[in-house]
Amino acid sequence: MPLLAVVLAYLIGSLSFAVLVSRTLGLDDPRTYGSGNPGATNVLRSGSKAAAVATLVLDAAKGWLPVALVRWWGKPYGLEEGTLALVGLAAFLGHLWPVFFRFQGGKGVATALGVLLGVSGWLGLAVALTWVLVALVSSYSSLAALIAAVCAPAYYLLLDGVLWNADSRIAVAIGAMALLLIWRHQENIERLLQGTESRLGQSSKGGSSTPGADHTHRR
Repeated sequence: MPLLAVVLAYLIGSLSFAVLVSRTLGLDDPRTYGSGNPGATNVLRSGSKAAAVATLVLDAAKGWLPVALVRWWGKPYGLEEGTLALVGLAAFLGHLWPVFFRFQGGKGVATALGVLLGVSGWLGLAVALTWVLVALVSSYSSLAALIAAVCAPAYYLLLDGVLWNADSRIAVAIGAMALLLIWRHQENIERLLQGTESRLGQSSKGGSSTPGADHTHRR
């Protein structure tokens, strides 16, 4: 059962909603413009806020759902905290390397947030508020994601016994997601240092990113 849960979580995570939502609404494939990243921020560059919001919600939901199912109904099937940690990580990895899309996925910000919401609503809320605050101040989605990624494992450990009871296996999974998320943003980090990073909501035509900028990185 734990193995089945992990495999199913990975398959759910492999659903690239940036591509699926864009196809449904008749928009260009998000992998062909802007940063080339199949995520909500790049979909926003298409000019469709509805598509971006739908992508954000669905990408977060696919991270939240497997974790929530294990938390709610896993115990009778022997699915404990260790399985919960692996399921969350599997859904995140599915987004990064989706089997349905030739293993070329996004950076995992929304999906990671969904996993954190599944672990604890308070943890997800704290990380989401961190992202929003940094994004509002800086106008850089990537910078907000990087700072939120660093804060996620810190919040989980520092607030142990206050808002939740931390588990070492879940802490390792959250830490692994944070490191992978930072790694996936290494080109963004370079552009931030160079002052050429696209700002939040900037159109694909006005951005400094090119469609192929992140494709090499994802491979």
